[in-house]
Amino acid sequence: MSKVLIFLYSVLFQSMVLSSAHAAVPLVPHEELVPFPEHQRAAKIVTHVLYNYHYTKTPLDNELSKTILGQYLDMLDPQKLHFVSTDVKRFERHADKIDDYLKKSNVEPLFSIFKKFRQRLEERVEYSLEELKNDFNFAIEESIILDRDDSDWANDIAELKEVWKRRVKNDFLSLKLAGKDEGTIVDTLSERYSGLLRRAQQLNSDDIFQGILNAYTMSIDPHSSYFSQRTSENFRIRMSLSLEGIGAILQSEDDMTLIKEVVSGGPADLTGEVDAEDRIVGIGQGEEPILDVVGWRLDNVVDLIRGPKGTTVRLEVLKKGLPVGSPTQVVSIVRNTIKLEDQAAKKAVLNVETPGKNHSVGVITIPTFYLDFDGKKKGNSDYRSTTKDVTRLIGELVSEDIIGLIIDLRANGGGSLSEATQLTGLFIDSGPVVQVKDTTGRVSLEFDKDKGVSYDGPLVVLVDGNSASASEIFAGAIQDYNRGIVVGEPTFGKGTVQNLIDLNRFDQSMKGKLGELKTTIAQFFRVNGESTQHRGVIPDIVFQISATGDERGERSLENALPWAKIKAAKYKYYSDQALDLNEVIRSHKKRTAENDAFQALVEINELVDTANSKSTLSLMEERRKNEYDVNRRSQRVLENKIRKAQGRELLPPYISAAKEEDSDNSSDDPDEVEFDILLNETAKILSDWYVQSKPKLTMH
Repeated sequence: MSKVLIFLYSVLFQSMVLSSAHAAVPLVPHEELVPFPEHQRAAKIVTHVLYNYHYTKTPLDNELSKTILGQYLDMLDPQKLHFVSTDVKRFERHADKIDDYLKKSNVEPLFSIFKKFRQRLEERVEYSLEELKNDFNFAIEESIILDRDDSDWANDIAELKEVWKRRVKNDFLSLKLAGKDEGTIVDTLSERYSGLLRRAQQLNSDDIFQGILNAYTMSIDPHSSYFSQRTSENFRIRMSLSLEGIGAILQSEDDMTLIKEVVSGGPADLTGEVDAEDRIVGIGQGEEPILDVVGWRLDNVVDLIRGPKGTTVRLEVLKKGLPVGSPTQVVSIVRNTIKLEDQAAKKAVLNVETPGKNHSVGVITIPTFYLDFDGKKKGNSDYRSTTKDVTRLIGELVSEDIIGLIIDLRANGGGSLSEATQLTGLFIDSGPVVQVKDTTGRVSLEFDKDKGVSYDGPLVVLVDGNSASASEIFAGAIQDYNRGIVVGEPTFGKGTVQNLIDLNRFDQSMKGKLGELKTTIAQFFRVNGESTQHRGVIPDIVFQISATGDERGERSLENALPWAKIKAAKYKYYSDQALDLNEVIRSHKKRTAENDAFQALVEINELVDTANSKSTLSLMEERRKNEYDVNRRSQRVLENKIRKAQGRELLPPYISAAKEEDSDNSSDDPDEVEFDILLNETAKILSDWYVQSKPKLTMH
């Protein structure tokens, strides 16, 4: 299933903030699930705003109507586990009418689809609880389809029961392989399935309406969404508390909570034990027992993780790349407020050995483009910003006699547009940095107006698939001006601008009940006229470390705006930087082909890609154990290849899950920069470039 559909599934269920005390939220009777007057008014306003103010001005017609129905069904039943083909055929009578429903503010037909979904869910939960009473034979040859997104709908209930029978068996086996006893497994799964039903029965009319409108907004583009009144309030509360917790961005995926991103400098990051793409399967408060959260709503999981500064939360984590049913690990994290200092730009110096003379290469890592807006507005001279900090760090690095500078933007998801513009100005004399095209087609320019540069030496920008938005603006500008070279993986491809619109301003009579609409209003274009949208920034030297690069970022999202091009802006580029990189690239390829650590990193990524691409999973206990052990044994060999190349202590050989000793592979040396394989290779690329050309700045 595509990540956007998983995200859509979670969007439908994110409007209520629930505690672990289930009785605190009442169940909503079937007959009370009806649209209210505020829903009719909100639907009318949203259709007006999207058509008139969305960047694409997509017409609400029969064609879009079909897409909306498909999105709505994907929200409700992304894995085709509840509806049968006869249900879907009945729903298809709405396929070319949803545009009319929305224009007339009549969403009742889509409420009826949700009611059928809840009925089917009740049936499946009842069946699953009955299945738990049976004995399972884990010695027979059976398997389960991991991703049913591309499967056909079940023909009838009997076929659907077989799907759920294997699903329950797989859930049971997964917990058994994780070391749980039979009684605990039955209790855990009974609560899991009952909780799934209970959470569906707690959804109210606001939740259903939010899901319907999000099926509409996200049929246009994945970054537009509707927030009901309740969700808007919770969104603002979470924004005010967003820096107090563990520092991780979460997303629902296949009944689990996926750690989409670990915030640099946050509590989770500082443990060294939590990575992006890990999956959370359980949560415990302090020393309390860990609660199974598989199948939970995303906001429920967030509520359990979030808590007062200084308290401890324990996460039971299934590490990235490991198949479901593999042993998990428990990570203790002390909640804290993420300080600006932890996310501020940092410097380092790397030593590159070359024949005759070693080179010192400066590195400035920028986790995000930050700016103390309030401090700047008040006129405080000591307000913090990316550009101010980087200017200071450049001065410190130049005094250390560096031959060149690396700006590390890996995992930098963006931030302040003005900071991306001003940061670019530290390296170019003056000129346009990015073009912004709005809904009317008007193009405006963001300029660096300050003459002069803070650094005129060789410059390399290091990026990866999580470098997005403002990071892409900076990297694209440096590339377009030929001011430096871009190295790494193709970037995320987020080149659109969103605005949050309070719908209540259109109708004060509704007393704040209409919610808010986040809609795409503009698109970024590089000064050369190319969009950063969808395609991202393609590095001058690409690190070929993963086969799934084209399946990540904006390129993986349904209905993402396509790449586009407009007229180039007028700007002067640095011609002396536009050198022939063929020799540098040849040296890079030869060096990495012979570098055990680099090749081991490539192989580890291949293992993860292979694990993630599996379409089926065996339900034989011994085979599952063997598959896990083979995978971990291969990973351990590759991990030790990297450690040996870096001069680090080797981990003990992996034998089996039963005999695996708890080992810490991240704390034997605190200097992570020294062991960063890709950063070190980037430093060698810069050194090669310096030796070959000693580039100087000449503007043309």
